[in-house]
Parts: sequence; C-alpha cells; structure tokens
Amino acid sequence: MKSIYEPYLLESAWEVCNRVGGIYTVIQTKAPFITAKFGDKYCMTGPILSAKPSVEFEPTKDFSDPWGKAVQSMRKAGYKVEYGHWLIDGSPKVVLFPISQVYAKVNAIKKDWVKANRHEMSEDELVSQVMAFGFLNFVFLKHFEKQVKNVPVIAHYHEWMAASSIPLMKQSKLKSKIVFTTHATMLGRYLAMNEPNFYREISTYDWKAQSIKYNILTQVSIERLAAKYTDVMTTVSGLTDMECQYLLDRKVDKVLPNGLNINRFEALHEFQNLHLLYKTKIQEFVMGHFFNNYTFDLDNTLYFFTSGRYEFVNKGYDVTLEALYRLNKKMKKANIDTTVVMFYITKRPFYSINPLVLQLRFYMDEIKHTTERIKEQIGNRLFYAAAQSDGDKMPALEEFVDEYWRFRLRKTVHRFHTKHLPIVVTHNLKDDVNDEILNGIRRLELYNKPTDKVKVVYHPDFVDSTSPLFKIDYQNFVRGCHLGIFPSYYEPWGYTPAECLANGVPAITSDLSGFGDFAKRNVSNLDEKGIEIIRRKTQTFDESAESLSEKLLHFVQLNRRERIAIRSKAEALSSSFSWENLVKYYFEAYEMAVAG
Repeated sequence: MKSIYEPYLLESAWEVCNRVGGIYTVIQTKAPFITAKFGDKYCMTGPILSAKPSVEFEPTKDFSDPWGKAVQSMRKAGYKVEYGHWLIDGSPKVVLFPISQVYAKVNAIKKDWVKANRHEMSEDELVSQVMAFGFLNFVFLKHFEKQVKNVPVIAHYHEWMAASSIPLMKQSKLKSKIVFTTHATMLGRYLAMNEPNFYREISTYDWKAQSIKYNILTQVSIERLAAKYTDVMTTVSGLTDMECQYLLDRKVDKVLPNGLNINRFEALHEFQNLHLLYKTKIQEFVMGHFFNNYTFDLDNTLYFFTSGRYEFVNKGYDVTLEALYRLNKKMKKANIDTTVVMFYITKRPFYSINPLVLQLRFYMDEIKHTTERIKEQIGNRLFYAAAQSDGDKMPALEEFVDEYWRFRLRKTVHRFHTKHLPIVVTHNLKDDVNDEILNGIRRLELYNKPTDKVKVVYHPDFVDSTSPLFKIDYQNFVRGCHLGIFPSYYEPWGYTPAECLANGVPAITSDLSGFGDFAKRNVSNLDEKGIEIIRRKTQTFDESAESLSEKLLHFVQLNRRERIAIRSKAEALSSSFSWENLVKYYFEAYEMAVAG
C-alpha cells in the first residue's frame, strides 16, 4: 500500500478563516498536526462572506505549487479566488472563494441540483450561500486535478455546508477520494431539542416527514446525498454514528474524536498557582456582586460554571438548574457551611449590562483602589515611625492615614451597600419574559437570598478581558473555577469538559455527549481523574437531576487537599484528549480513502 502521506489533502469547511461555531475550533486546533504530516500537500478551502477576506488570511505571491497553479487556472476561467495562508499555528495554505460572484447563476445551480438529485431546493439565503460555495469548491477541485494527474487527491468536507459539492464530484467522475464528516446531523439536532424520547425512538422517525416538519428538507437532503456518495463516512462520536445510521441511512466508517491543542496551556506544575490567581479575579466580581447586601466566607466558597450555546435542553441547562435547587436544599438541611456560586455563561440578545451590576462593580474597584493607596501610605509612614521608635509601643496605625483617604473610603463603602438582593442576571435581556434560564430560576426561586447556600449568576455574554465585570479571558475564568457542569442531553462532541481538564478543573458531563461517551470507553476510573458522567441515556429527567445533585453535594464536601488532588489528576489526564494523540484517527480515515 502506498504511503498515506503521498496524496494531496484538500480540507473544506464553512469555518475556515470564518470564526463561527465549534467546528472552527476543530479545524483551527487540528491544523498544525495535519500540516506537520502533509506539509505543502495540504490546503484548505473556505468561503468569503463579506467584501474582504478575514483578517486571519494572509495572501501570497507564490503560485508555483499545484494549489497556486489551480488558483491561477481558475482565475483565467473568470473566477475570483484568494490564495495564501491562514494565520494560525502551522500556517496552513488556504484557498478562499468570494461566494457572491456566482449569486447571479445560483438559481441555475439549484435547478441542475434538483434535476440530478431529485430533491427539493429551498429559497433560504443560507442554502443559496452553501450551494454557491459547493459549486466553487467543485470548480476548484476540477482545476486542481489537472495539475496533479497521477497523484492521489483526498478531498475532506465538514458538515452539510461544505458538502454540496460531493454529489457534483461523483456525478462528474472526478478522481479525488472523498471523506465526509458530519459533526452533528441537522435532523438529529432538531429532534433532540423537540422530542423528549429522541434516543429511544430514533429508529422510528421518517426522515423526510420530520425534515418537512422542521423546514430543513434541503439541508437534510444535502447531508444524506453527501453520506451516500462519500468514499469514507465519518463523524465525531459513537452517538452521532447512531444518528447517521438512522437519519442518513449510512453507518460511519470511522469515528474521528475531537482533540485540543494542549500545548497552548501552561505547564503542569503551575496549575495551582494559576488557579489561585484567577480565582482572586472571580472573587473580586463576587464581592462586587453580592457584598452590597450580605457577605459570606470567600475562603469557604466554591465556583461552579456551565457554558456553551444557548440550547436550554440540549446543553443540560434545565437539569443543572433542577440539580442546583436540590443541592441548595440538601446543603441547608445538612447545615454545610460552604457557599456555592454557580455561573451560567452563554450568549443571549441584551440591551446592556444592568446599570446596578456595573455600578456595584465600579464601587468595588474604587474600594480596592482606595485601600491600596491607604496601604501604601501606611507602609511608608509605619516604616519611618518604626525606625525611630524605642520599641516599647506600637505606633497608632490610624494616625498614618490622611483624612482625605479615610473620607473617600467611608463614602465609597456607604454608597456600595444597598437593600437590593444580588441580581441574578448581569445584563438587561431583550426578551427576559421568555428566557428559559431566567424562567427556570424564577420557578425554582433561586433568588440569591442570604439563606441560600447556592447562588446563581446568569451572564448572557462571552467572558473576555474587555468585559468590565470579570476582566479576564474565558480560559482564565475556567482556571479560576472549581468545577465545570455540562450534563448535555444532545452534544455530538462537546469541547467544554475537555477544556476544563486542560485547565486543571474537574468536570461533569453526560453519557449523551460525544466527549463523555469517548471518555467512558477509553479511560478507566474516570471519577478518580476529574471526570464524572451523568447517565442520561437510561435515566429520566428527575433521576438525572437527583444524580447530578448528589455528585455536586459530594464535591462540596471535599476538603481543600482532596480538591487539589483531583485538579492535579484532571490536568494530567488532559493529554489523553490532545490532538497529538487523537489526530491518528484522521490519518486512518485518509488511509481508508486511498486504499478504497
């Protein structure tokens, strides 16, 4: 058998140089490992959706390789094509297509599609963009095959948005070997959100009837045709393999689990120091958010969080709220002297940060600034006073503080304290009446009362260093927390628990997430290494919520030494989920394509 590295590899995705969704992370973090193996024989394609290419794209003037020659050939045929490098680790070659250039004939492209495949075609704008991208992908591959006539070519397409070219390739008898990866079937995602017994009844669904019901017939048709015509069918987990079998009528040939570029995280021995550093940043927010009304012991406070797309059921936000409600009751009953602050981090439309939340954070920053100035003043004056004293009597420290700073601190502290209970949601939502997380908080009355052991902070925006509330990046926020909670009902893979491990933070996930399913199959004694799995395949909602609340209660009762030990094991385990170990599955899929 010929070396799998002899072929050229063309990888195509909607997310190439286009930061949308989790597939961007998959492609971007995997690229250096693919580039290291294929070198100049590796290139990506992606769409240009605006007037100019992404700032992540750097054009080249060197068109001497087969990719560049194919670009020039396509330009001579009248097409606009950009060629250069994606400015990420590995600096892979990339070809980008301005898709607007074929809008004038997109209806003809659709008409030919319907005629060749006997499937209906939607007028949806995104579908039109996808069909334009697929056509340009097909044209480029035709031009590229002419440059490398006697060398194998592998064309790898991610998701339905890059896959509309696959039927064109087969029907035109192009020679390239095709690999298709679905990260989550379109129909599966809709059914999981709306059908409570999705996994139990998955074999009974009529794909066409359900696609019409959810108005996604064209998208599902593209996906099914891609599965039909591809040489090697792949997906990201055993769970989505089941979706492919029943909803796309094809079992996968290879499962390609998603990895992380663990090299970007800090050295193992630093994880505890980094945790303490960023926990302090979170504590500053917590003091500003809660201490205006009442206080609690920060040395005995744990920070839990969940994050991801706003999918209330699929992401397990619903079962997490129920578990928090039960945990609150159990901690009160057991008189546990610990406080839990739970953060919901997701993205929702909002008008602005709540003015009171912002004002309280400002006051906390002002208190910190004032106390630091007083500390500097006392330090200098105490030093001189101590050097001049006879040692019989300590100097009166209060005398060392100027009246200005005393007054400023007293005034700021007075303004900081209010009668308002700590606000649950940090922003003014555009539709708070119908927000499912907020309505769940209201129904369970998780209102951050002084007697509550579990406090909830709902932050409907990304966490980054530019935010005036947290002032740290998301990865550092994760490092500062104690536990990540991701009991998903539908999660084809799920990067969030893996990112927790890489940051030395234990995580809870479910057996209905691709990551959880993979970890359960490949790692022994998970609970001892920082991963807990909630059974959602065989348990009811109530049973899952109770199981989650018990695991949370157990974590709350661990002492500091036990938590540090789990953090250390979690970070050590993270290397099991690095691309360095998982990219081999991609190479095996490419070998299958060439051999077939």
